[in-house]
Amino acid sequence: MVLAGVGARSLELQERETPIALPGDVLVKVSACGVCRTDLHVIDGELPDVEPPIIPGHEIVGTVEQVGDSVQGFSLGDRVGIPWLGYTCGTCAFCKSNRENLCPSARFTGYQLDGGYADYAVADARYAFKLPHSYGDKEAAPLLCAGLIGYRAYRMIGDARRVGFYGFGAAAHIIVQLARKEGREVFAFTRPGDERSQGFARGLGAAWAGGSDEAPPEELDAAILFAPVGALVPVALQHSSRGATVVCAGIHMTDIPSIPYELLWQERAIRSVANLTRQDARDFLSLAARHRIQTSIAEYPLVDANRALEDVRAGKIDGAAVLVP
Repeated sequence: MVLAGVGARSLELQERETPIALPGDVLVKVSACGVCRTDLHVIDGELPDVEPPIIPGHEIVGTVEQVGDSVQGFSLGDRVGIPWLGYTCGTCAFCKSNRENLCPSARFTGYQLDGGYADYAVADARYAFKLPHSYGDKEAAPLLCAGLIGYRAYRMIGDARRVGFYGFGAAAHIIVQLARKEGREVFAFTRPGDERSQGFARGLGAAWAGGSDEAPPEELDAAILFAPVGALVPVALQHSSRGATVVCAGIHMTDIPSIPYELLWQERAIRSVANLTRQDARDFLSLAARHRIQTSIAEYPLVDANRALEDVRAGKIDGAAVLVP
């Protein structure tokens, strides 16, 4: 399923030759690929420098069918995951300081590199990961972005005990489980009036769930904004205690409106999350298996990718959408 033009807002079914694994690459037969809100940003033309035709998808699970020269650590038949980060230079100041997520030369799966909305995908083997055996293919797919980016955002809240999640979709439904395992209290904010999502959040352990236009029962020590809505930043600050951190977890967000200084005062902070590192992946995949984090999925055939994307856009899914070739 191919994005044929910038801002096309829908994908086309195309037949292509099966790619090959060049030196350093693995060719993976795709068994599942999660649908991420970032895919919508790519398809809607909201991210810069999209160069169609491109195959979206960066929550890829499959088996290795071909191993390129010089590849180490993978063999034919290995099950692997391919995430958003697909390449870094390894030589810049960011790469050398364990911040490869900020590498100016980084390239990303399903954005600058063909992704997993297909029968086959090729990846630089250095950026692919073996997956915990405790997950099925479809269940593992959302871990590779919703889980990884959610985890990176979650790490930024430090030791906050009362945490607000604005937007309760694929990432939030994974990270709420981790937060509860660690004894934190979670307050879930959904679209106003979305009682279905609020019930889903409570079922996963949220202490309270309501609309983003409501006040939580207690002040927040931190908030994570999974919804790409800049207007929620001052809202989250308004409901946060002194010294709280508000983390913006999306790669794209609408503009943040003017913020009265009194909302930021008393050492409140706003932080953004950019991409992920390979160490994030190693840490989170191990943690998810150890804590038995579960994923809730809605399965779609690959050819129904456009329907899956629209359901994600409309907030119709509890958990994550996953495409299956």
